[in-house]
Amino acid sequence: MNSHYSVAVVGGGQAGLSMSWYLRQRGVDHVVFERERVAHEWRTRRWDSFCLVTPNWQCRLPGYAYHGDDRDGFMVGADVVDFLEKYAASFDPPLLEGVEVTRLRRTPAGVFELSTSAGRTTADQVVIAAGPYHVPAVPRIAERLPAGVTQLHSSQYRNPAQLPAGAVLVVGTGQSGCQIAEDLHLEGRQVHLAVGSAPRAARSYRGRDTLAWLDEMGHYARGVDEFGDADQVRLRANHYMTGRDGGRDIDLRAFARDGMKLYGHLRAVSSAELDFAGDLEQSLDNADAVAEGIKDAIDRYIDSAGIAAPAEARYVPVWRPDSSPSVLDLAASGISAVVWATGFHRDNRWIEVPIFDGRGYPTHERGVTGCPGLYFLGLPWQWTWGSGRFAGVAQDAAYLCERIGVMRRKRFTDEVSWLAGTPTETYPQVEWWAAA
Repeated sequence: MNSHYSVAVVGGGQAGLSMSWYLRQRGVDHVVFERERVAHEWRTRRWDSFCLVTPNWQCRLPGYAYHGDDRDGFMVGADVVDFLEKYAASFDPPLLEGVEVTRLRRTPAGVFELSTSAGRTTADQVVIAAGPYHVPAVPRIAERLPAGVTQLHSSQYRNPAQLPAGAVLVVGTGQSGCQIAEDLHLEGRQVHLAVGSAPRAARSYRGRDTLAWLDEMGHYARGVDEFGDADQVRLRANHYMTGRDGGRDIDLRAFARDGMKLYGHLRAVSSAELDFAGDLEQSLDNADAVAEGIKDAIDRYIDSAGIAAPAEARYVPVWRPDSSPSVLDLAASGISAVVWATGFHRDNRWIEVPIFDGRGYPTHERGVTGCPGLYFLGLPWQWTWGSGRFAGVAQDAAYLCERIGVMRRKRFTDEVSWLAGTPTETYPQVEWWAAA
């Protein structure tokens, strides 16, 4: 490992690899640190039946895109791993696998110092592409469950056979929670599902995948600054649907009709009972309203563009709760396991640079922080809906590469401006990518 690089990239997933592709195109010397190996998250934090929710045609990274024969299908986990491995092999990035960055600080001279498991190095600029999903978030109430109940976070779940015989409680109805609940349900397990506030979307509508309509409508090109509540947009849960078996809706009401037990959000736990809020019907109605609102937008687009698209009847709820159960007896229900689909916490304690807000979120504009030369890449809604996904990370990486170039040019012009006797700002914007 060199002692100094122009740019250090932390994280070797799709974001870090995309950044490396652009830097290599520009001839910028750099290194990519990956704590594990390429596609580690896809290998180790996905269940056996996992598949992408976004269609394969949205899998497009810089210089590389899905080129199989199922563009409208949904890659399973092993295919995603293969996709990323082949992407890395396509341009041979300066990737150091198995090297963890344990500390990042900025020296008084303005150089970044990185402490790693392979030693210390420095860099003029740093891109943090380590994603937002660092530490599994399990609520403290989990500690009150009886010792005999098996507990897993969604990132640890693999398949129904992994769990002991008996009923299973799934807590959380984001994409992971809903898909894991479905996985268990399809295997004939009795599932109890604590329903949260995540919205849903139809898999398809009026002859096309819903995401294809939204893409054509320009929804995915909208920057977060176009929303009046940008901070809240970044924190919203994703709409739940699935790409399993060619793609379909996830309808929690249909699950309930077929035997799954639904509750409001989990409020408290004792050694004998689970206490749920009385918001189940409201959560189901709100999720349906979001799905129907998306259809309304598609209808308006079809009408305004004069598109010939087949008509489609609107969704009619197939089940409604008579009442929302508030208490569940653990022993009587036979619950032997709990899957916590409750998301992740960020862990940026290794970054010793003052760039975070009061919630621990990095303050940035399109990934550019207030610390010159320090950037983030791959955050959800960093700029658009696709920022943390295969669909949009390339656009963000290209933008950051330009910003890195501006910083490099500024450094060079600052060093020689005394020769010309003019301010740096008057220098022509040429591409000076010579190594320092």
